[in-house]
Amino acid sequence: MSAEPPGVIGPRVVIVDDDPELRLSVAALLEQNGFSPVPVADGAGFFAAAAGTPVDMALIDLRLAGESGLSLAIRIREMMGLPIVMLTGRGDETDKIIGLETGADDYIMKPFNPRELVARLRAVLRRAGHPALVAPDRSNSHIRVFGRLRLDMTRRELLDPEGQEIALTNAEYRLLNYFLRHPDRIIPRAEMLSELGNDLSLYMDRTIDVLILRLRRKIEPVPSKPEHLQTRRGQGYIFVTRP
Repeated sequence: MSAEPPGVIGPRVVIVDDDPELRLSVAALLEQNGFSPVPVADGAGFFAAAAGTPVDMALIDLRLAGESGLSLAIRIREMMGLPIVMLTGRGDETDKIIGLETGADDYIMKPFNPRELVARLRAVLRRAGHPALVAPDRSNSHIRVFGRLRLDMTRRELLDPEGQEIALTNAEYRLLNYFLRHPDRIIPRAEMLSELGNDLSLYMDRTIDVLILRLRRKIEPVPSKPEHLQTRRGQGYIFVTRP
């Protein structure tokens, strides 16, 4: 059942999948959990759905017939700036890396657990600030501070000194969260891949390099000379909270 505040419309999620059975089953799942799903078969259907009513998120199958899901996601990102979650199969590691580099907010591997799908869509939308999913009270937030930034682990937000959010994808958030729970300790790459779990444990090793690079751009004053997220050659990475 949905736990939305009265008067708040559930997040409008356009599901782009050329498999009619899958897109309708996902739509039914999301509707049962307080979303407003719109199932469509392709990119044309997405833009038609977005033309009249605002869209909160695009949930896109990576392997669409015709235009690839990845190229559609890039077009949507450039034109609309929406949160984007990709549905992928087990053989799509290279495309996942390209997607991470171009800014997909999360990847969910098929077959997926329905509860995990719902939870991860909510997490992405929460960070995007949807009113139905933003917690009203910060008093019990779990805050981790490093340098001039702080990570609110309750709201899953990275905040600058003025309290403005620095947008993180789901993968970036999970990596930063892990580092902050294990500060000042060298963490081998294999441990990161294993401990992050879910789709990331199945990614190719280069995924870590991509995420580290993107995270440094967001948290380091000079990304090429990191103060916090430091490399230990041949060993892994270490997160220094107080440089």
